[in-house]
Amino acid sequence: MTLEDEDIKTIEKFALHNAVKYRQPPQVGAVMGRVMGQCPHLRPKAKDVTAEVQKVIDQVAEGNPDEWQQRLEEVAPELIEELNTKKEPEKGLKPLDVAEGEKVVMRFAPNPNGPATLGSARGMVINSEYVKMYRGDFIIRFDDTDPQTKRPLLEAYEWYLDDCHWLGIEPDRVVKASDRITLYYEYARKLIEMGHAYVCFCDGTDFKKYKDSCAPCPDRDRDPAKNLEHWHKMIEGDYEEKSAVLRIKTEIDHKDPALRDFGAFRIVKATHPRSEVGDKYVVWPLLDFEGAIEDHELGMTHIIRGKDLMDSEKRQKYIYDYLGWEYPKTTHWGRIKMHEFGKFSTSALRKSIEEGEYTGWDDPRLPTIRAIRRRGIKPEALRKFMVDMGVGETDVSISMDSLYSENRKLIDSQTKRFFFVPDPQKVEIIDGRHTVATPPLHPVENMGNRSIEVDNIVYISGEDAKELSPGSLLRLKDLYNIEIVSTQPLRAKHIGDSMDEVRKKRPPIVQWVAKDNLHVDVLSPEGIFTGIGELQIANEIDKVVQFERFGFCRIDDVKEKKVVAYFTHK
Repeated sequence: MTLEDEDIKTIEKFALHNAVKYRQPPQVGAVMGRVMGQCPHLRPKAKDVTAEVQKVIDQVAEGNPDEWQQRLEEVAPELIEELNTKKEPEKGLKPLDVAEGEKVVMRFAPNPNGPATLGSARGMVINSEYVKMYRGDFIIRFDDTDPQTKRPLLEAYEWYLDDCHWLGIEPDRVVKASDRITLYYEYARKLIEMGHAYVCFCDGTDFKKYKDSCAPCPDRDRDPAKNLEHWHKMIEGDYEEKSAVLRIKTEIDHKDPALRDFGAFRIVKATHPRSEVGDKYVVWPLLDFEGAIEDHELGMTHIIRGKDLMDSEKRQKYIYDYLGWEYPKTTHWGRIKMHEFGKFSTSALRKSIEEGEYTGWDDPRLPTIRAIRRRGIKPEALRKFMVDMGVGETDVSISMDSLYSENRKLIDSQTKRFFFVPDPQKVEIIDGRHTVATPPLHPVENMGNRSIEVDNIVYISGEDAKELSPGSLLRLKDLYNIEIVSTQPLRAKHIGDSMDEVRKKRPPIVQWVAKDNLHVDVLSPEGIFTGIGELQIANEIDKVVQFERFGFCRIDDVKEKKVVAYFTHK
C-alpha cells in the first residue's frame, strides 16, 4: 500500500522538525507520534507509515543541521516559528528562607550501605547548590549507626566522596556518625535525668499493644535514677539484643501512634565494619535520634528531606523541645521515580550483585552514579537535570530521556562518529573493487575523516538484511549503492557511487563495516549488543563516540581486536 504525496510531505516536515530541534536524525517513534496525531486517517496503515518514516529518516541522516533548517524553512516555516517561540517551563531552585546575616549550613546524610544512586545525586546536588547560592557550608554526614540491618560497606564511604568530587562538589566537612557514639550517649543521659527518656523492657509485641491502646508500659514511670542504672547496664552489654530499648517520652495518647514513645537506642551486638569502631559499642542510636543530635551539633540551618519523613521530623522536635533547641528550617520534597528503574533498594541490589545477577555497582542496568559515570554521562548534565527538577512536595515521575537530552547537548558537537553493525551479516559485492571510503568523523564539525579500506566484502546488520530480496537497492552510507542479487548467500552488485543516482528510488541508507574490523560488545540497560565496528574505534578508549544509527557509547576496554563499550544513550 502506497501513501499519498501529501502524507509523505507531512512525514518529512515532522522528521525535519525533530532533527532541527535536537540537532540529530530523529527516532521513528518521535516522528510517528506527530504524524499520527495530525493524520488519523493513516492509523490503519501504521506498518506502511513506519516504513516510510524510516526511509525519510535515512534521507535526513545524509544531511546536516544547516541543511535540515533550510529544508524545513521551505516545507514548513510554521514549525520553525514553533521552535523559536516555544517557552520552557519554569525550572530551577526557589530561594530559601534566610534571615539577614544568617550563614546557611546544609547537609547530605547518606547511609553508606552501597554507592550513591540517582536519588542520592539529587540530595548531593540540590543541597550543595543552595550552599553555593548563599556562600554557606556543605556537610556530608554518614549515618552509619546500623551495623546489622543496613550494614555499611567500607568502600562506599570513598565512593560517595569520589562521586561528589566527580559532580564538582567539595564538602566543607565530612562526619561519620559511628565516630560520635559517646556524644549520643551523653545526650541520652541528659534526657533520662530530665525524665524525658526511659529504658523499656517490653518485647515488641507487648509494647505495640500498650501503644495501640494508648496505655503506658510498666517501665514508663520508673524513677530517672533507676533508668540511669539500666542505661549503664545496656551500654556495658549486660542485656541481650531486643531485651531493652531506650525510649523518648511523648504523649502516650497522641493521635498518631507513630509518635507515641518512640525508640531512640537499641542493643545490637554486631561488629561494625569500620576497624576504628569494631566491637566498641553494643548500644546504637536509631536514625531519628542520631540525626536530631547531629543536625544541632553541626549547626544545620536548613534541611531538605522527603515528605515521607515528616513523622521523623515530628519525633525529632520532641528532643529539640526537651533540650531547648530551635529546629532547622525544613523543606520537603516528593519521591523521585525514574521510569526505567522502578522501585529498588540498595540492600536488594547488593544481594543481586553478590549472587552474580549484576556485574557490579557500575553495571549499566543499575541506577547508581557509578553506572552513569561508566556509561559516559557528563557531571554537568546530571547537575543540570537535578537542578531543573527543583524542589517540591509533588512526587516526580521522570524519564532518563530528560537526562540524556541534557547530556546530548554537551557531547554531540565533540563526539566522533563510527559505524557499528550489530548481528553482522556478510554481503559479497560480486564486482567489488578495492576502494577507500572517507566518511566524516562528524556531520557538522570539522573533525576530519576516517579512512576505511573496502574490498569485495562488507557487513550489514541483521535487522537491515532481513527485509532484503533480489532486486532490493541499498545505499551503503558514505560509500556507494548496491543492488541485491541473491539472499542465500547474500550477494550484491555495485550500481554507482552517487546518492543522486538513486535518490528518486529512495533506497534505505545503511551502516556497514569492512572485512577488517573489530569485535564489539555494547553493554546497555537492555542487555548486551554484539557486533563489529571500524578499526579506528580502538583509538577512542575511555571516550564517548557515536555509533551511527545506534547511539552514543563510551569505549571502556580494548584488548587485541575486541572492544567493550558502555551504552550512553541514543
